[in-house]
Amino acid sequence: MEKVILKLDGLGCASCAAKIENRSKNIKGVSNLTLDFARSRLTFEHDETSSEALIKEIESIVLALEPDVKVSLQNNIAKHHAHEHAHAHDHHDHHDHGHSHGEGDHDVKALVRLSVSVLLFMVGLLTEHFPVIQLTSLFAAYILSGHKVLLRSYRNIRRGDVFDENFLMSIASFGAIAIGEVPEAVAVMIFYEIGEYFQDLAVNRSKKAISSLLNIRPDQATVLRNGDWLTVTPEEVLMGDLIRIKPGERIPLDGTIISGSTNMDTSALTGESMPRYGEEGDDVLSGSVVLNGIITVKVASVYAESTVARILSLVENATAHKAPTENFITKFARYYTPIVVFFAAGLILIPSLLSGFETFDQWLYRGLIFLVISCPCALVVSVPLGFFSGIGNASRNGILVKGSNYLEALSTIDTVIFDKTGTLTEGKFEVYHTHLAPDQFTDAYLKHAASLAEFHSNHPMAKSIVDYTGLTVNPEEIISMKELSGHGVIAETRIGTIVAGNHKHLEKQGIKAPDIQSPYTHIHIAVNGRYIGTFDIRDRIKKDAAEAIKALRGAGYEVAMLTGDRRRTADAVAEELGIAIVHSELLPEDKYSVVQKKIAEGRKVAFVGDGINDAPVLAGATVGISMGAIGSDAAIEASDVVLMTDEPSKIGKAIRISKKTKTIVTQNIVFALGTKLLIMALGTVGLSSMWMAIFADVGVALIAVLNSTRVLHYKP
Repeated sequence: MEKVILKLDGLGCASCAAKIENRSKNIKGVSNLTLDFARSRLTFEHDETSSEALIKEIESIVLALEPDVKVSLQNNIAKHHAHEHAHAHDHHDHHDHGHSHGEGDHDVKALVRLSVSVLLFMVGLLTEHFPVIQLTSLFAAYILSGHKVLLRSYRNIRRGDVFDENFLMSIASFGAIAIGEVPEAVAVMIFYEIGEYFQDLAVNRSKKAISSLLNIRPDQATVLRNGDWLTVTPEEVLMGDLIRIKPGERIPLDGTIISGSTNMDTSALTGESMPRYGEEGDDVLSGSVVLNGIITVKVASVYAESTVARILSLVENATAHKAPTENFITKFARYYTPIVVFFAAGLILIPSLLSGFETFDQWLYRGLIFLVISCPCALVVSVPLGFFSGIGNASRNGILVKGSNYLEALSTIDTVIFDKTGTLTEGKFEVYHTHLAPDQFTDAYLKHAASLAEFHSNHPMAKSIVDYTGLTVNPEEIISMKELSGHGVIAETRIGTIVAGNHKHLEKQGIKAPDIQSPYTHIHIAVNGRYIGTFDIRDRIKKDAAEAIKALRGAGYEVAMLTGDRRRTADAVAEELGIAIVHSELLPEDKYSVVQKKIAEGRKVAFVGDGINDAPVLAGATVGISMGAIGSDAAIEASDVVLMTDEPSKIGKAIRISKKTKTIVTQNIVFALGTKLLIMALGTVGLSSMWMAIFADVGVALIAVLNSTRVLHYKP
């Protein structure tokens, strides 16, 4: 399947966007088509050899509904497409820049036009004793403010699209003129256009705010070619190339520092506010910003496989997975307008037929209120914008959500189940405790003997002991060392023969070690056949794990832990973290069964794993969350939410962002529908006016859009 991304510059009408999406989905050969109104992008897939015909068909649908919209190709697919706006990706920035400049001019012209319209309208209201001046002023204000609406409605009539908002506004204003309410007819046009103007400003501001959160794509790379440093696009850099990054520049590709050191701003990737230090030998991630120092990096992956490309792809594809609330609003909007229009027609005709046509003007006016209120823009704009703002906010906090459906599902969670190793623990060993033999041996002697025995071993437990002792070993003190896999080591040293290892290993050497009752792994140390002490070694628990568990339990969530580890070890970790429900010694399929059992009981389960061997469980949970492992293909593929650092505390942040998003989306739905229904009800009994209807349409839409932007600024 080939994927095509189209940019729809100038798309400001949300209900039109919904119509474009619905009609384009019916084109033969098109699949997985979605229109992201928040970023004015239409994405689809097809299996034909050429996409040119499909693009032209979509373009004709767009232009029929929105003639001012410019359709351009955003990706490099079908460069041969003949349309003048179908530029390849490397020219796209220039195109956008030009458009934004024209957009500014358009805004100024619209503002001047509306200002003059309002001035003429005021003159009309103040000259009621001079009918000629009044009518001239009101007519001029009507044409100046409403000519675009009238032209669009004329085109709609020719197409038979009678439920378009422009056509309905035109009919409402004509009806007001017909019953002598000329000022209100003008008011319909002026305040509709003013509302649209401010709504467009708010939507554009939201789009820019969301885009700025995702503005992590590096523009260029400075690469070493034939002894010269050249500036190229990141896509032109190959694996193994050397690139140079200066202060203030964004690292274009993943790699390893081979010279220099720097502090890096990784906040756009991980949500971490503190700079991260990197020096020779350290790995760096694309999308990070170099704050000081010049570094040279050896490239480890091509741009398409880099961290920044994966993140952008993940967030950009998020709009394809719409939340149930979004899908409901899309369907609701399709039926809402026709139903309201039929109600308006019934309100005009039925009472007039029953009570006589002398009251026709009165019922016509009430019916016109329904027409003005019949556009579902407030919902069609604010609901998708709210969800995408939530996804953008989560991304800024180092949380990647694969779609608004997962963001909404996260708000319903009541149970959080953790894997242990690599999720609550770091998967790295540390010395937790030491036991000295009840003789005259000192702690210093135990550490010295252990560091000599384990110095040449590559086993992770041996390394943890050497790190724990913190001693500098003189290699000349070690004469020889023999390592027995799965048991331990025997080292000949200046202080004698040192045996280090598990209980069986010491027994084989004829050394008696105590049976220590603890849930940890024991490494016993003996010198010249005499036991001198033991190291308790455990998997290191993550710094914020206990705090994260406490916060989740405090918020009322049921918390459980699943692990394949032995029971005593699992219980010890659970006790330290404050987890009451523990399932240990499990196979991957057992973990899946535990989660499915919870779901069968009616629980909404978030499963948190490392994304490597927990794929079935992650996929089977209500929401699958991968911990850390940024750059891990398994983590990204298997889960619905990816936490870009190894911090369990981000689970709480993700849930709070999802709940805030759902709250604001619900507020918009209740506010928009409630206001519209209230004005309709009042209009039915003659207690509302056309002015109130205008507020219920464009005013409510504007407030709902502004409310949606609150998600962007929410701090979880």
